[in-house]
Amino acid sequence: MKTSRSCAAAAAPFALVLTALVAAASAHADGAATAARLNRIYQDQWERQLREDPLGATSIGDPRYNDRWPDLSLAAIDREAAEDRAALAELKAIDVGDLSAADRMNYDIIRLQFENSVAVQRFRPWLYAIDHQGALNGTPNPQTQSEQAEVAPFATVRDYENWIARLRGFGTYTDQVIALLAEGLREGRTEACAVTVRIAPQIAAQLVATPADSPFYKPFAAFPAAIGDADRRRLAASASEAIANQVLPAMGRLQKFFTSRYAPACRKEPGLSATPDGAAYYANRVAYFTTTDLTPAAIHQLGLAEVARIRGEMDKVMAEVGFRGSFQEFSHFLRTDPRFFYTDPEDLLHGYMVIAKGIEPNLVRLFGRLPRIPYGVRPIPATSAPSTPTAYYQQGAPDGSRAGYFYVNLYRPDSRPKWEMETLTAHESVPGHHLQIALQYENGADLPMLRRVADFTAYVEGWGLYSESLGYDLGLYKDPYSHYGQLTYDMWRAVRLVVDTGIHAMGWSRQQAIDYFAANAPKAQLDIENEIDRYISRGGQALAYKLGQRKILELRALAQEKLGERFDIREFHDQVLSTGPVPLWMLQRNVEQWIAAKAH
Repeated sequence: MKTSRSCAAAAAPFALVLTALVAAASAHADGAATAARLNRIYQDQWERQLREDPLGATSIGDPRYNDRWPDLSLAAIDREAAEDRAALAELKAIDVGDLSAADRMNYDIIRLQFENSVAVQRFRPWLYAIDHQGALNGTPNPQTQSEQAEVAPFATVRDYENWIARLRGFGTYTDQVIALLAEGLREGRTEACAVTVRIAPQIAAQLVATPADSPFYKPFAAFPAAIGDADRRRLAASASEAIANQVLPAMGRLQKFFTSRYAPACRKEPGLSATPDGAAYYANRVAYFTTTDLTPAAIHQLGLAEVARIRGEMDKVMAEVGFRGSFQEFSHFLRTDPRFFYTDPEDLLHGYMVIAKGIEPNLVRLFGRLPRIPYGVRPIPATSAPSTPTAYYQQGAPDGSRAGYFYVNLYRPDSRPKWEMETLTAHESVPGHHLQIALQYENGADLPMLRRVADFTAYVEGWGLYSESLGYDLGLYKDPYSHYGQLTYDMWRAVRLVVDTGIHAMGWSRQQAIDYFAANAPKAQLDIENEIDRYISRGGQALAYKLGQRKILELRALAQEKLGERFDIREFHDQVLSTGPVPLWMLQRNVEQWIAAKAH
């Protein structure tokens, strides 16, 4: 028989356990309540962002704002900036100590997005409201906004009426861009002259003789069968009227302002250091795009070291093919020998399609999970192709209603060598951007939309560059020249570390950057000049690729070292891709936790 004392002793542990269970339940309840509160904030802010960015809403497949442009008035921009500050303050005021690990990751990522938005406000980036890049790259650019037809739907009468509504609002949109540029002139925040010389021809190309010749009219040149003849005639007539009365006059006003006021006052120096508070602005862009605390000087030195390392690998391939001559002579050979080029743009497009199709059956070797959303291959629109890099990827809609597309540049096929096609396809389609972004959407079905569409450049472009190296396991680079092409593209991203920091932090001229690029990578001169002008207009962005790739390679080596025979490349890739885009420091933390869990 137990004494009362022994009964009390037995009860003590039970009481402790009960207390712990109650505390855990309370903490769980508190965490759930906090998560619910945060989710309401996330949803409200997501809806606000869709209202403020109708073009972004269209690109992700939300049709509610397909009939309008964003409000780019200074008053609207100031209001939106204040709302970002208020949202950040609201997030910071919440005690998140009781959140689950998954909810805490949502919070950390979304808070960081608002911190980034607020941190850049002091530099007034909206005043740099024009560049030579295509409209799908995010700058207001009235002269290339016809490219929005690439992502807008055109299946129903309502879809066409929405586009016509946008055409009718184009005059106001363009006048707002002009007002932003004028404010930029007053503050000394202008684009570099190297960029403005590319913009003038783009504007001139939009000033066509008749509405039917306008790129904005392209959707009305062919209708889906479901739209009847009467509606076709009505819609085409309305589009012609809107282009004649709104689009063409707006382009005329833009051309007058641009040629008489903006271009003559362009920034003579290419670097952001020549703009107000430019050194701090570039440092902000470096931190934003790389998600690291590396300084421009440290990145520059890293780039020099990477260039030297990759050059050694390129020299080995030169020896393999038996080339007798200097590196520069070999580069000239690769840039000019007819065997390396298509002469017909359609043949070039078909070549990309064949490569993309050939990769797909081998993906199962490297990935446990593959996306359902399909992708296609398209030519870059003629409106921006002459000033656009070799290729880019346009993501599909998160709900799967629109496929992703790998856009390739068919302008001047004599400057698009065959030896770069395999590595470029791996980067932009699969296993690169399409695979990563499609899985981001599919894996994140239950996540807040602000998290689901997060875009951390170092992760996204780091994955794209890392994917190029996976081509060896996917049946690519069997030809030594294609192998050299992969090394060339790795060198290209290493060169970026040197020239981007050189231009924006060290006073390099445009020509100095071009010369350094040409001395170290055999890309065509047209591509080199397009690339350097891209770096000039988007300082810091080009740094993300190599830094992201290096982090993924570092984590892969760590996993192989720690796990030994238990390392599975498919599991590693699935782990890296499971979270969607995250800052590099968070990617490292997540992978290290996965390694620790798998090791025990």
